[in-house]
Amino acid sequence: MNPEPVITHVTPADGNVFADLGFEATEARRLLAETDAIISAKLAIKHSLMSELAECIQRKNLKPADAADMLGITHASVSDLMNRNSVRFTIDALVDMLARTGKEVKISIR
Repeated sequence: MNPEPVITHVTPADGNVFADLGFEATEARRLLAETDAIISAKLAIKHSLMSELAECIQRKNLKPADAADMLGITHASVSDLMNRNSVRFTIDALVDMLARTGKEVKISIR
């Protein structure tokens, strides 16, 4: 049986994990900014998909149980969707849910 790992360091939420890993300060800032931009872009995509799903549920006046059945998710997940709790869903799952509503998702790359 393996012993539990011992955590020796935790980077604070407002810290820079790259600096903590030993990257030079300039490189650590660059990597953090790049990572933050990627995360922001993914969250924007998720928010857009979730907003479309929430609007569809509202337009159809669906009760949470009916929305759950249509989307193939649990009743609790409908609440997370309506509250835009994006950590609960992947982009892939949101695209799948939109397809279940009859919507087609197209991707544009610039």
